[in-house]
Amino acid sequence: MTSPYRPYTLIAELTHRCPLRCPYCSNPVESPGPGIELDTETWLRVFDEADALGVVHVNLTGGEPLLREDLERLVERAAERDVYTNLITSGIPLTVERLRRLKAGGLNSVQVSVQGARQPGADVIAGGSFFNRKLEVMRWVKAVGLPLTMNVVLHRENLDEIEDVIRLAERMEADRLELANTQYLGWALHNRTALLPTREQIERARAVATEAKRRLRGTMDVCFVLPDYYADRPKACMDGWGRRYLVVNPEGLVLPCHLAHTLPGLSFDNVRQRSLTEIWDASAGFNRFRGEEWLPDPCRSCPSRSEDFGGCRCQAYHVTGKADAADPACALAPDHRLIEAARTGAVQSGTPVVFAYRELRRSVHT
Repeated sequence: MTSPYRPYTLIAELTHRCPLRCPYCSNPVESPGPGIELDTETWLRVFDEADALGVVHVNLTGGEPLLREDLERLVERAAERDVYTNLITSGIPLTVERLRRLKAGGLNSVQVSVQGARQPGADVIAGGSFFNRKLEVMRWVKAVGLPLTMNVVLHRENLDEIEDVIRLAERMEADRLELANTQYLGWALHNRTALLPTREQIERARAVATEAKRRLRGTMDVCFVLPDYYADRPKACMDGWGRRYLVVNPEGLVLPCHLAHTLPGLSFDNVRQRSLTEIWDASAGFNRFRGEEWLPDPCRSCPSRSEDFGGCRCQAYHVTGKADAADPACALAPDHRLIEAARTGAVQSGTPVVFAYRELRRSVHT
C-alpha cells in the first residue's frame, strides 16, 4: 500500500550526545546506551531514500549534530540530492573553520539555540558557561554568509526577558527569531512544575512578539509559538501524524515525531532493516494515527478535525495515559482538567526554582 501522504521534511537526529543539559530537552529521559548511533553509510542511504520519497528539507539535529565527525559528508550528500539542509545546533563544538567547510559542502542555514538574553540566567538553564560562546558562533554564521535563526525556548524563567531577547536577535542580525514556548514532553514534562509560566506572562510576551513582528517585517522574521497549555485548541502536531514529517532517531527508528516511540502498543521500524519508503508507506506505527478515521469523540465531530487532527498523541498519552485520547490541551477535551491542574500547580512567583537537569547519572539542582 502506498501512502497518500508525502514527506517534505526529514528530521535527522544524528546523536543524543550534547554538551548542554537543558531541563526542557526533548531527548530521552532514559538513555538508550552508548554505541547505538547509525553509521555514516546508513545515514547516506537514508538521505538518498528521503530524496526519492520527495523530501526537500533536512533538519540536522540531535543532541548536538556537530559531535558527529561525518557531518560534512552528510551535508555534501544532501547537497548532491538538492535537498535543503538546516543545522540545528547549540554551537558549542563549532569552529569557524568547520563552519566554512560545512558551507562549502552545501549547508544552507543554521539555527543556534540561546537559553536567554543574559549570561547568568542563560547559563543556569544550559547547565554550563555557554552564553558568550553562542554569541560568537552566531557572529560567525553571519560572517560566512549563512542565514541565521536564533531559537529561544521560552518558559517561566525567561519569558519576562522577551524585549531583551528581541534586542539580542537584532544585535546578532538574525534573519529569523523563533520564540518557541516549551512543549511539555521529555525532560520538559519532568520539569513542568518549574518551567510552566503564568497566563499573564504568556499574554504579555505574545503582545511584545506581535509588535516586534510588525516592526521588523522585511528585516527579521519573528515567530512566536504559543504553548499548548495556554491555547484553547491544539496545534496539528508535526502538521498531522505521518503526513508531512518523518524523524529518524540516532538508533535508526523511523518516527512520525520525536517521542512517538514512547507510546505503548505501537511498533516502529528501523532503517537498518527496512527502506524509508517501505516504512513511510507500511509502518503500523505511522498508519495508526494518520488521517481522521481513528479520531475519538469529541474530535470526530469537531469542525477543526482536518486542521489539528486531534492534536499531539505524545501529549495525550503522557498527560492522560491514553495515546488515542483527545489532546488534553484542547478546552473541549474530556481530560482538559489535567492541563488546568498543571497550571494551578506550577511554581508560584518568588518561589525558588529547582530543575532536574538532563544528566542520567544524577540530578543537578540550582
